Formats: sequence, structure tokens, C-alpha cells
Amino acid sequence: MVDPNTDTSFQSHAPGLWPDTPTDQWNDYKWQLKNRVSTLSDLESRMELTDEERAGVLLAGNKLAMSITPHFFNLIDQDDPNCPIRRQVIPRLEEAWTAPEELADPCGEDSHMPVPGLVHRYPDRVLFLVTDRCASYCRYCTRSRVVSGVGEQRLETQWEAAFEYLEKTPQVRDVLLSGGDPLLLSDSKLEKIISRLRAIPHIQFIRIGSRIPIFLPQRITPDLCSMLKKYHPLFISIHSNHPKELTSEVRDALGRLADAGIPIGNQSVLLKDVNDSVEAQKDLVHKLLMCRARPYYLYQCDLISGSSHLRTSVSVGLEVIEALRGHTTGYAVPQFVIDGPGGGGKIPLNPDYVVHRDHERVVLRNYEGETFEYPEPTPAPASELDALKEQSSCCS
Repeated sequence: MVDPNTDTSFQSHAPGLWPDTPTDQWNDYKWQLKNRVSTLSDLESRMELTDEERAGVLLAGNKLAMSITPHFFNLIDQDDPNCPIRRQVIPRLEEAWTAPEELADPCGEDSHMPVPGLVHRYPDRVLFLVTDRCASYCRYCTRSRVVSGVGEQRLETQWEAAFEYLEKTPQVRDVLLSGGDPLLLSDSKLEKIISRLRAIPHIQFIRIGSRIPIFLPQRITPDLCSMLKKYHPLFISIHSNHPKELTSEVRDALGRLADAGIPIGNQSVLLKDVNDSVEAQKDLVHKLLMCRARPYYLYQCDLISGSSHLRTSVSVGLEVIEALRGHTTGYAVPQFVIDGPGGGGKIPLNPDYVVHRDHERVVLRNYEGETFEYPEPTPAPASELDALKEQSSCCS
């Protein structure tokens, strides 16, 4: 049995480019936040940028801020302009160009807000936007229109109105806290929100969507885990895109959450030259399982403005699922989805396993390309049922 605590694929890169930092400071999430790389001068003092990256940083200030924690920055390959970590967090010139198909609000969230900050798109669940800040900013962020504080639009969550709406809407049984990143809030602020939700009788599940365990694993403290543990059933959806992101610190942080009884699912975004290969996806999902995180969704990148250089064709995602299904454990296979542009919700996509279907049978293809017939149910003839009924009466 492989012990994840001794698996050499989980590595620490600390302190890396911050060699004089004492261990206690490095492991302090507040120090990590204070020392984020967020300016062009700071970035250029630590690595050589390409012309496209330098231009991207200069233009990022009026769209989506740049911010990279020291922990995550250490994962960047300084010698590879196409490093999969680098492409996710360092702006590029291409962000300044908007393709014709791209949208500021690709998931149509603003049009599904009964109250500012609360998105009610599905019948029994809501998305609660509790902050507009993150530890680091993904360059393909679906909510780049409102996060980081530099765009034209602002997140204006009306807290009391949101709680009142939830109290008066009994069909809502599931609340997802997102933003920005909820785990960037203090323990006390986060608990205030969660406890208020827990006081609403018809809310059964609380979920937290967070990239903090990946960007800032130091934030997953024993105190945070003890607080969250009080509010079960509570789930956390993390966001990891590449196996290199799963360091020993991330593994330990996810272990603390799992030990607190919190189920963890991972949501990845399919990104060009980041994780659009079968090898990268397979390594990622296997490492996630070793961290006790279930691969949950693989998203086709949303049509966010300035994302065309990071988006792949839909066929790439289908090829990935085809290469995983049957070739590794089902627990490792995420559901490939497209969030319907304009507010259609998550639409699942799968390779074509149904070869033919009529009223008599379904012809199926398995992962090896072999075909199998599955017959539709055959109703029992009334005459035979009558005969069986007569036979049973004779036995009584």
C-alpha cells in the first residue's frame, strides 16, 4: 500500500525564492498573504518575464488583479514560459483581447440574483457570494468582473436581505458559499455566516468552494477544522488543475479537513497547455484520491472575457474522459461539464457509449470498443400470469 505521507510525488518547495524566511513565518498564512507577489517590480525581481507576460501585467490592473502567494509562486518553472502553474496566475497580453463569443458574465449569474450576492439558478440550491477577494487570482476566473477589486463591477452582497430570502424560501436545501474565496475570511466571520445558515431549518447542506487549500494550505489550521466540524453535514469543493499543485503541504491540509469529517470534492477547469493531456489529468486525479479528495467536475473553460488563449475544444475534454473511464477506478473519473452560456447551468458531456437504441434494445460500447446489447424490459403476457395465478391457487 502506498503511504501518501512518504509518496515522493508530494513535495515541498518551501522556502524556495524566500530563503531567509523562518519556518514559523512561512507556515503562517497571514505572512503568506502579506508577502504575495502583486506588482510588476516584485514579479520581475523574482523571475524573467516574456514580453507577453510583462504587457499582460501592465494591462491587468483594470481587469483582474495579479496576486500570487509565495507558496504557489515557488511552483512556477522559471525556465519554462509555458509552465502550467505560470499560465494560471501570471497575466498575459492575450487577456486584453475579447473574442466575439466571450462574455463578462458567462454563467448568467447576475440575471439569477433575487438579492444582490445570492444566485438562485437551480430549484433547491443557491450560490452565496460572501467575498470578492482570493488568496491568488486565476487568470481564467469566471467572476473576474467582480473579484479582486479592480474591475468596473463591484460585488454588493446584501447580507440581511440574503438571509431573509433563504429563511422565506423553503425549497432551498443546499447553500454553496463562494466568492472570491470564503476561506479567506477569518474563522469568526466564517462561523457567523455558517451558524446563521445552520439556524434555518430547511437548509440541509452547506458547501464551501475554495482554492485556498491549493494556494494557501497554511490557512487550513486545526482551529479552522475544529470550527467547521461543528456544522456537519458540510462539504468543501477545492479547485486543483495540475498534479504539481498537490504539494506535501496541500496533502497535509486536505488531510486535516478529511480528518474533521469533511467530504472533499475537486473541481478542475480544462485549460490549454495546463492540463489538456491525458497524462496530466490521470496524474492529477490519482494524487487527489491519495489526498482523500474525490475528482468531482472537469469544467470546460467558461467563455470569460480574455480567456481564448486558455480554452480548449470540447473534444479534448471528451478524449480525457474516454481515456480515464475503464482505465482507472471510477472514483478517479470526474464528470465533464459545460456551464451553459448565459445561465443554462451545468450540462454533462460524455463520450458516445450508446451505439444504437430502439424500443427493443440498447446497443452499448464499452471502454475497449466492444459492443453489448441490453434488452428493454419484456412485459409478462397476461395469459401466462393468469396461468401462474391459477397454479398458485392450487397450491394453497
